[in-house]
Amino acid sequence: MKRHIHIIDSTLRDGEQAPGVVFSLKEKLRIAELLDKAGVPELEIGTPAIGHEEVENMRTIVNAGFNFKTLAWCRAKTEDIDAAIKSKTNGINISLPVSQIHLKAMGKSQRWVKSTLREMVLYASSYFEYVAIGAQDASRTDISFLLDFIGEARNLGVSRIRIADTVGILNPNTTTKLLKKVLKHNPDYNFEFHGHDDLGMATANTFCAINAGAKSVSVTVNGLGERAGNAALEQVVVALSINGFKNHGINTKIFHELCEFVSFSSNIPIPDNTPIMGSKCLLHESGIHTNLLVKDKKTYQIIEASKVGRNELDYIFGKHCGRAGLIFFLESNNIVLDNKQYDKILEQTKAHAIDIKRGLTSAEVLTLVENLLAQEHTHLTKLS
Repeated sequence: MKRHIHIIDSTLRDGEQAPGVVFSLKEKLRIAELLDKAGVPELEIGTPAIGHEEVENMRTIVNAGFNFKTLAWCRAKTEDIDAAIKSKTNGINISLPVSQIHLKAMGKSQRWVKSTLREMVLYASSYFEYVAIGAQDASRTDISFLLDFIGEARNLGVSRIRIADTVGILNPNTTTKLLKKVLKHNPDYNFEFHGHDDLGMATANTFCAINAGAKSVSVTVNGLGERAGNAALEQVVVALSINGFKNHGINTKIFHELCEFVSFSSNIPIPDNTPIMGSKCLLHESGIHTNLLVKDKKTYQIIEASKVGRNELDYIFGKHCGRAGLIFFLESNNIVLDNKQYDKILEQTKAHAIDIKRGLTSAEVLTLVENLLAQEHTHLTKLS
């Protein structure tokens, strides 16, 4: 599809809000550098109200000469906007609560939301290239008030409105319905979707929001963020690429280096089975699979490792491995056995994997081969 998708990365803001995560300035600059290399066009780089050091760090990123636009996240308070002005970001995202549950907890009314929206936008407009508004907890907001809020913001000249699934309550169906409703009344407007992963659907919801017409999405590297996190940059972009939305402008070959660095800096390991970047997500063991994989990777693998900055991995040799994969591996190492020897190695591999409750490494399989040949007093035959 030709429609351009605008990616906003919030790793340095919402990502750092993950419990226990603190990025040093050096780490922030490196993350920003890698995101810049990836071609991400806009970064939400911090919350100025945190304090003087946060503002100074944000200004350092702004002045570092990167190609992306910078965005400051603020509450609907003049002191937050004043702090953002000092950070020198290109834009500002002013977040206002719009759901009844948030307003009741804060002791505020819908009338307060509208008057504060006007006051904050008029104040900020003089200092920033663009003003974006965040509809906080939009996913639990009465649709009539949400549409009213959107209309007020548009009339004030707001350049983008963030539809925030603040507590991650949406699913692909309700995300689609919500975006279609707001776009029906505001066709062609720049809505941004911001999804949280409390129910494990942030990436799917973000994709559905785009499919429904959202022009912008905010994401984080590794899905880092509050509670269960946000939609993951690398997952959203690769999903877009594979499903036809190729006009996102992101260089996915940077992803492995980027994700590994964010994992290291946040001290949060990437689980082995995480889509795109998990250490085992491109590994194969099942003999049923490897039998076809050796002929064509596309039979059971839709992601090309090189396109996300990774190397193709060897097969795992364990309880479920098959003869074809084992023969392919050995021949790739210039080793040829007879049929009985292949059968023996396969049997030993499966038995050993069951005993140790894991797959065998390539080195361990080669050791089994060497031991078998030594027992049989057979010299290793290598392919020429």
